[in-house]
Amino acid sequence: MSPAPNPLWSPVRWAENGAVRLAFDSLTEGAGGEPLLLATGLGVNRLWVPDGLCRMLAAQGFAVARYDQRDGGESTHLPPTPTRSPISALFGKRETAYTAEDMADDAVAVMSALGWRSAHLLGVSIGGAVAQRVALRHPDRVRTLTSMAAVPGDTSGLRTMRYIQMRTLAKFARLRFPDTPEGDVAAGIAVSRLLASPHRSFDEPAAREAAERNTDRGMHDQQAQSRQIGAQWHGPPISAIARPTLVLHGEDDPLIKPSAGRAIASRIRDSRLVLLPQVGHEIPDCAWDRVVSEISRLATVSHQLPVQRGD
Repeated sequence: MSPAPNPLWSPVRWAENGAVRLAFDSLTEGAGGEPLLLATGLGVNRLWVPDGLCRMLAAQGFAVARYDQRDGGESTHLPPTPTRSPISALFGKRETAYTAEDMADDAVAVMSALGWRSAHLLGVSIGGAVAQRVALRHPDRVRTLTSMAAVPGDTSGLRTMRYIQMRTLAKFARLRFPDTPEGDVAAGIAVSRLLASPHRSFDEPAAREAAERNTDRGMHDQQAQSRQIGAQWHGPPISAIARPTLVLHGEDDPLIKPSAGRAIASRIRDSRLVLLPQVGHEIPDCAWDRVVSEISRLATVSHQLPVQRGD
């Protein structure tokens, strides 16, 4: 289902990476700022990144664009594969639908379609791993890297287990909803509840409103999620990342342990780790000020570095 038109965002456009078409749009506010590309989480579409956060980034001088990763939102969905749940994709035989390199190249294809020679990257959850891989594979396209709520981008299979809250992943994998708009809304509410910080009251009416505004089947499309998780990385370790890096992680993340953020920061030279209090595997409005100020701070570092500007 195509998202309803939103005057804050440009009409959807398309980038191509081989046979894969990638849906993206741009915030109409701050269009003349420094390019910043958002990479979304597992299976979900680009609309799950809060508009309020994007507008705050625009107010700090960023031109914000977002895209649907392959197997998410309006982008190309690949054919079904034997693996039927994220858990089996993570710990079982790996999928061959596509590679993690392909997903990194998708982000660069979107940047090129936007006319951006380079950009600041903000990746959330699996999008954080993708952003790390872009910084490894295409360092000249990356001004700064912000990885949020992610595992190290060079970790896969059983090695990922140390960073995953398995009880939450099991609950996530057991979620079952009908493939209907009502099922999509119910899935959105259930996943939002599951991933929220336990130290804040869960706002179910707000979660319902968000899910009704964005009926995204990706929240419960385990086939698509399995293909994304199954994409293997064959490149260098994240210790080779040489772009200015910020690592954000919720202190209360119920899915990815904060130790994942610590591991990323310990392995990327001169990176900065910020743990966000009362934040789960989400970007709640209570954290927006801190997230935006840290990304803006990081951007000032990049001004002294020899990355070509192409905006």
